Amino acid sequence: MKNEANLGSESVGKLLFKLSLPAIVAQLINVMYNMVDRMYIGHIPNVGASALTGVGVTMPVIMAISAFAALVSMGGAPRSSIMMGKNDKEHAEQILGNCTILLFALALILTIVFMLYGKSILMLFGASDTTIGFAWDYMRIYTLGTLFVQISLGLNAFITSQGYAKTSMMTVLIGACCNIILDPIFIFVFDMGVAGAAWATILSQAVSSIWVLKFLFSEKSFLRIKPKYFKLSARVVLPCLALGLSPFIMQFTESVISVCFNTSLLKYGGDIAVGAMTILTSVMQFSMLPLQGLTQGAQPIISFNYGAGNADRVKKAFKLLLISCLVYSTALWAIAIFLPQVFIGIFTNDAQLMVFSEKAMRVYMAVSLMFSAQIACQQTFIALGNAKASIFLALLRKVLLLIPLIFVLPMFMSDQTMAVFMAEPIADFIAVSVTVTMFTISFRKLINKMNQPIKEQLDPAC
Repeated sequence: MKNEANLGSESVGKLLFKLSLPAIVAQLINVMYNMVDRMYIGHIPNVGASALTGVGVTMPVIMAISAFAALVSMGGAPRSSIMMGKNDKEHAEQILGNCTILLFALALILTIVFMLYGKSILMLFGASDTTIGFAWDYMRIYTLGTLFVQISLGLNAFITSQGYAKTSMMTVLIGACCNIILDPIFIFVFDMGVAGAAWATILSQAVSSIWVLKFLFSEKSFLRIKPKYFKLSARVVLPCLALGLSPFIMQFTESVISVCFNTSLLKYGGDIAVGAMTILTSVMQFSMLPLQGLTQGAQPIISFNYGAGNADRVKKAFKLLLISCLVYSTALWAIAIFLPQVFIGIFTNDAQLMVFSEKAMRVYMAVSLMFSAQIACQQTFIALGNAKASIFLALLRKVLLLIPLIFVLPMFMSDQTMAVFMAEPIADFIAVSVTVTMFTISFRKLINKMNQPIKEQLDPAC
């Protein structure tokens, strides 16, 4: 296969650097993509704090839309890499074609649902009478760009999975640059406020979508989108959806968790607590997305070599991934705990909100340095095609631990608002402990299985 990286023979360390660096840059740019609206909105004269809180309430909807892109792409992309490792290009392109048409269908359904029920959903998600106007102004416009989100996020994963990390990075860079340029023009020059930020975002996503489609239809891509593979096939789609269910749960439950946090914080701490949560969510995105960039760089290496039956390269790739994730998360944790104002000042200049957010951040991100191990192990399960383990781990942290803790802890602590924030580090500590134990046992068994004859290495239904 001809691409930017030789996944089967090039040095694993060199490959991880070559693929992860553009992916990390893309994720950092993606952070700016998501944060730049809030940065500008938070500084709108007179209404900045309320507008920021209102846009924060839309985050569950935005995460839900992104989750459906992950359901298709994060299952389809690793499977296409595995098929390339098996030298089965036809099956890999069939996966790409089926996933493309599925993303279009999901975009249509989501657009209709959120346009009809979006305002009611926002009220359910924690909007108040003060913030619903800002939230709906942003959401009703953003919903119109659902197709662009599905295509730019969903199909870009197939570019990364082939080893075209620089091209994948350009997808994000082009959109982010457009957003950064258009935001101040629409918000301040045209005096469109929150609505201007939404228009800037969907126009930028449209540009990214065009870039992705142009590449995947061209001869520059090893795997190409071909209309003959648009007809959905259960044997192609179902294994992809099974594998994509874990990242879907991780992202979709972020939406549910955001609702739980917002409603609980509104009850105990009011709009200022919800505003602080908007800031903390943004910082957590900054923490998570570069780690996801590392796993995106490692995924093609692990998946391709797993498909090719090369156990040594799989082990080396995971070891380097884990070490890299731990180093990064430790550095970020130190800044969040000891210099939280570095992050908070980006989003607001409201003195009361800044003081409250500093205290909340130290609680919320208390054990975030450990979470890198969770991401590295869980994403490696996905890269290896192990859907069952990755689904369980996704459910464990958020559904079984975090959501109950958000509602239970305030019943036992005097500072009920901080008790809500405390749910995050407690859930992280338990989940990471279980994940590392489970992965250590499973990974050893899986590596041993790779040394068996090639036909026994991969169960497509796993």
